Amino acid sequence: MNATVTVDRSDRVSVPRSNSRYWTTGAIIAAVAVGAYGVGRIYPPQGPSAGTIAPADRYVSAQVGAKDVQLGDQSVAQLMQTDAFDLLTRDSSFRALARDAGFQAALQNPQAMAAIAANPKAFAQLAADPAAFAAAVRDANAISAAATQADASRAAAIAAMAQNAQAFAALSAHPQVFSAIARNADAFANYSRAAGVAAALRNPQAVAAVGGDAAAFARLAADSQAMARLSQGNAINAMAQNAKAFAAMGVNAQALALAANQAAALAAQLNSANAMGAAGTLAQYASNFGAMAASPQLFAALAQNAQAFAALSNHPQALLVMAKNPQAFAQFAGRGADFAAAARSGQAQAMQQDAAAFARLAADNQAMAAVAKSNVFDALARNAPAFQSLAANAQMFRYATNAAALNAMARDSAAFASLARNANAAASAALSAQAANASAAAAQMAASGQANAQLLQAMSQNPQAISAMASNPAAFAALARQPAAVASLARNADALVALGHNPAFAALAMNPSFAAALRSGGLAEATARQ
Repeated sequence: MNATVTVDRSDRVSVPRSNSRYWTTGAIIAAVAVGAYGVGRIYPPQGPSAGTIAPADRYVSAQVGAKDVQLGDQSVAQLMQTDAFDLLTRDSSFRALARDAGFQAALQNPQAMAAIAANPKAFAQLAADPAAFAAAVRDANAISAAATQADASRAAAIAAMAQNAQAFAALSAHPQVFSAIARNADAFANYSRAAGVAAALRNPQAVAAVGGDAAAFARLAADSQAMARLSQGNAINAMAQNAKAFAAMGVNAQALALAANQAAALAAQLNSANAMGAAGTLAQYASNFGAMAASPQLFAALAQNAQAFAALSNHPQALLVMAKNPQAFAQFAGRGADFAAAARSGQAQAMQQDAAAFARLAADNQAMAAVAKSNVFDALARNAPAFQSLAANAQMFRYATNAAALNAMARDSAAFASLARNANAAASAALSAQAANASAAAAQMAASGQANAQLLQAMSQNPQAISAMASNPAAFAALARQPAAVASLARNADALVALGHNPAFAALAMNPSFAAALRSGGLAEATARQ
């Protein structure tokens, strides 16, 4: 589904052209005055920086044009007042980068830039070879439909590999054996339960259905470390429990090993956060969580208040209003009854933009109870730039606030709360899950002849970049048609990687008004203050 990003203008106030520069300059000065306060208020410490198939609602967009965000409108002026804009324009690396014409062109593609900001190193490396970048875009488009499906059986297989990462790593080192077992997991599991895993691996001929390569099995039997990991783990039974998914992936040994390797990366991140319970959910809704991970602070805020945001996702119009103006709702922090009363009455100024939506929310007792028990209003206010940018990007807002994904997160709220203690680590785990899911989708496609060796090789070299592209192939196809923009990513690789650690950049990169704000003179005025 292709759509152009638009920004809701229903709550804008026109600024007379003769006064716009004066108003904007004053707004920026005001932002400086509250800058020190904003550092603690909006960016509090969040930890070290550092089988049913349902169609997914992919977010796609063209580039931002004049009809999408007009210079001088309220969205641009409001963005330039934010602490995030002030903080970012104080960053010397960003100021140098923003003067690059190619990078300015890239910023006009907020969907692509959101993904790039989340994983700048991977994209900078890929952009160093324009032909490889264009090929990656084609590969991403080829796997997009499969990779963005919320496939429960595939997700269960990824979770199984993550939960038994060492055993599957041992199998990945022997891909022919891995493929033979995956294609006949039930038969092999039955025999191994009777004779033991080690005996089964040393005597594959006893499992007629396996029909494996005797020499390959012999090599595995001689690998004492791999045999120890397989004997101690539960990989064989895990494959049998998800036999259909593994049978599909097992047709192509290279693709199967690729999926297992990405699941191992996910396992490492989840284990460090004591959040392995989140593996299946992250994999099933990989593209939704990938959109959330565009801003680590946004992802952490959603995960820490999973029950409340899941409830609010069933009332998207109300949630959109709240995300557009988080500070206006900060007054309801710890005052759930007052919020309910205001929503019912429709008299609160902040709710008047869509009073009917808040009335529907107020009538949902379950949702109101979840909101009252949460810190959702504080989370909105403390991460205002990220939520405001998300609200300004209609496609990403719909995708990141997908009700199925947020309700799944709420069901695993303990695991996600643990994961969210480190915002950057949480976002990295989401990106690893996205890469694991895309790799598993490529493996399934290879089984039916839809993915060739070239695509699988590209996936193995750039799994996170291609999986991010697969979530929004139209945006990256547009970027690939701008060689100057692609070249700027490689030319400014160090600065781009440095910006990847700046939460203000992550918050603003997805905002369609950001490029317009810089073009309108915002960067020049901000630079003049330095």
